[in-house]
Amino acid sequence: MSPKESYDDLSQKDVESLSGRSLSSSNATGSGLRSAGGAKGKSSWKLKSVVTLALTLLTSSQAILIVWSKRAGKYEYSVTTANFSVEALKCLLSLAALFRTWNRHGVTDDNRLTTSFDEVTVYPIPAILYMVKNLLQYYIFAYVDAPAYQILKNLNIISTGVLYRIILKKKLSEIQWAAFVLLCAGCMTAQLNPSSDHVLQTPIQGWMMAIIMALLSGFAGVYTEAIIKKRPSRNINVQNFWLYIFGVVFNLVAICVQDYDAVMNKGFFHGYSFITVLMIVNHALSGIAVSMVMKYADNIVKVYSTSVAMLLTAVVSVFLFSFHLSLAFFLGSTVVSVSVYLHSVGKLQTQK
Repeated sequence: MSPKESYDDLSQKDVESLSGRSLSSSNATGSGLRSAGGAKGKSSWKLKSVVTLALTLLTSSQAILIVWSKRAGKYEYSVTTANFSVEALKCLLSLAALFRTWNRHGVTDDNRLTTSFDEVTVYPIPAILYMVKNLLQYYIFAYVDAPAYQILKNLNIISTGVLYRIILKKKLSEIQWAAFVLLCAGCMTAQLNPSSDHVLQTPIQGWMMAIIMALLSGFAGVYTEAIIKKRPSRNINVQNFWLYIFGVVFNLVAICVQDYDAVMNKGFFHGYSFITVLMIVNHALSGIAVSMVMKYADNIVKVYSTSVAMLLTAVVSVFLFSFHLSLAFFLGSTVVSVSVYLHSVGKLQTQK
């Protein structure tokens, strides 16, 4: 064998050896990546499942706890103090989340509480809108029951969509407009009252309050999203903290204006029961759950939670409040669920 042939043979063997090692290394790396990807996907699925379940239970129990907290058809506690307690608890939860972030990643420009005057001044508007809307939700139950409230609450989808179009100049798809029409039809169908001279179960006062709440919620939501997108790198808990701080201040003003004498004479927590405390915790955690859905899940999760919450509220109300589950309510809630799904599909199409 000549030196050249020997060299060629050795070179060929070396190449084959290297190729084999490279291939096995690539296979091992690919296998590791697939394993890591599978673990990550499984973890993501678990997180979405937990968030979905939490949001569904919290959403469905909101109206039930408010109605359940009444005694002899009226609130023995001050609704302004309850609203204040909700905002204060959300503020504390945001601070706790921030402390956890600081311990893990340190204090940065995006997660520090100190901020500019210009940034802080944008939060009072959505804070006061949310305060009025949250106070109205206590008074609307003089005209509607818990299941009807869950259905009428979906009117904020229409107000949010229209305000998106007007304020943020976002285009709405034909599917979304069709979903709005279906949503209105579903709400009205669910409120049909064939056993009475009145066509609809909910009186005009209830409808007006539901529409006002939808407009307030929609405008506050659009305004808040505009604030968040103005500085997307800003930590969401910092933004929530400032929003809730103004909520605490405005609710404190509401207490002084509406219930000052009652609070001073009877005490801040007069009339509170275990159900009242549960209601306050529920409202606070619902706000946190919605934030988690926005961060860790997707729009379909919110749709699923809304649809299941309507059904759960109706079923529980049958046992707790002797609610009559009529065919009209079932059909109406089904149409509302379909419209909410179509709206989410249309929203995804406009984002592509």
